[in-house]
Amino acid sequence: MTSSEPVAHPPIPLIVAAARGSCPRCGAATMFAGPIGFSPHCRQCDLDYGQFNVGDGPAAFLTLIVGAVMVGLALSVELKFHPPLWVHMLLWTPLTVAAVVGSLRVAKGALLTLEYRNKAREGRIVKEKRS
Repeated sequence: MTSSEPVAHPPIPLIVAAARGSCPRCGAATMFAGPIGFSPHCRQCDLDYGQFNVGDGPAAFLTLIVGAVMVGLALSVELKFHPPLWVHMLLWTPLTVAAVVGSLRVAKGALLTLEYRNKAREGRIVKEKRS
């Protein structure tokens, strides 16, 4: 191994690594540049995060899942306490945004980490040679 190659570290559990935004190669918390936006590369080991295709899949699923949970909670609060409408708006709007952004960060980090660990790359069609 040369000095330019990163030192392998023991793998961090997936959810912990995703929540911290840990680089899948070196373990430094450099994956995110903002709340849910990836950095272009790791500032520690220079791993290019642009080579991974996380896409918008996590956003669609998490929006539906978090939406269903929040509606269930809102209905139970309504049936138990009967608060005015403004209480619902004041309560559920920030909770929903926080839940979506928080879970989206973890889901995107987990997907990128899994792509790295499993060496997943874009699919390619291999044409068969005719004899």
